[in-house]
Amino acid sequence: MPKVLFTASTFSHIINFHLPYLRKFKQLGWRVHVACGASAAAGLPLIAEADQLFTLPLEKKMLAAGNFKAVRLLRQKIAAEQYALISTHTSLAAFFTRLALASNIHKRPPVLNMVHGYLFDDQTSPAKRSLLLGAEKMTAGRTDLLLTMNRWDLAAAQRYHLGRQIDFIPGVGVDFARFAVVQPVDGQRLRAELGLRPEDFILIYAAEFSGRKSQHILLQALSRLAAEPHNLPVGGRLVLLLPGQGALLDDCRRLAAEQGLMQTNSERPLVIFPGQQPNMPLWYAAADAAVSSSRSEGLPFNIMEAMYAGLPVVASDVKGHADLLADCGLLYPYGDAAACAVQLARLWQQPQLTWELAAKAKSNVEQYSLGQVLPQVWAQYEKLI
Repeated sequence: MPKVLFTASTFSHIINFHLPYLRKFKQLGWRVHVACGASAAAGLPLIAEADQLFTLPLEKKMLAAGNFKAVRLLRQKIAAEQYALISTHTSLAAFFTRLALASNIHKRPPVLNMVHGYLFDDQTSPAKRSLLLGAEKMTAGRTDLLLTMNRWDLAAAQRYHLGRQIDFIPGVGVDFARFAVVQPVDGQRLRAELGLRPEDFILIYAAEFSGRKSQHILLQALSRLAAEPHNLPVGGRLVLLLPGQGALLDDCRRLAAEQGLMQTNSERPLVIFPGQQPNMPLWYAAADAAVSSSRSEGLPFNIMEAMYAGLPVVASDVKGHADLLADCGLLYPYGDAAACAVQLARLWQQPQLTWELAAKAKSNVEQYSLGQVLPQVWAQYEKLI
């Protein structure tokens, strides 16, 4: 049986985005191995689509000792297993996976690197950009097929020749089937459970609490709007739902409290932190609009899911967002809380605009469904297998 190795910085990345492709390999008789960053103490997840899992001691700091230990482990594993293909994902894992490969292209398996969003762009500091771009250039010769998901990344990959062959895919495909079981009444029920009124305008941003996701910008924008109620429709409130977990969750809670968003005259918070939520379609059904304050993206699932749920979107004007929302969303300069507040107020003040954006977003996002995208991505895999 031929073997394929998938690598990523976390097992959750594989679980969230790549199980249909692992399943496809299995159906064709391949053995599927998965190697991801995780501590040995954390244990291995259950991935039925994989024949073997193993952990890599990857660390976020590029020059950390664990990363070079991961290189040695990968080099040994690749030599022992004689993989017919390596599919690597996320910037950190992709770099060290390719670093582990022999530079002689005739003595290594073909490599597909799927770029889920380069961690640099035109606004990145010169030092950081040089480091990250340099890492991609260093491993370009060991990248037989490089796949990008947005226009900026595609242009950068082509300009700097970051792969032996470069192509574009519309993401990895979103499985929208789970949205079918959620009805509007379910969203209304959740709003009532959260103490929200029918006249409230509910925003939602489902994301990890990290520096890149930048939830603090939304909190600052909401604080500005709360301080100027005369600019908003009478009666309702603008409420922000922030489901998710992450290292900066407590920092965001403190900022919300400092901005006066956790305790209002009605003793109901203007921002709600419900934690990680397994049933996101239900939470989208409870919202009136989706928002994002991310610094950079590849082609974000949270935005596509919100679009499919029929929500208008206000988002930072960064790669990924611009690809999805150019003609069906409201964008604002990244980091500009005042501009974000203007777009949020505009959305709430103009119901017709809200409806038009939501309808166009729902129509546009169909092209990113798993059913349409999987055959396109699989055709890319077939170039190497």
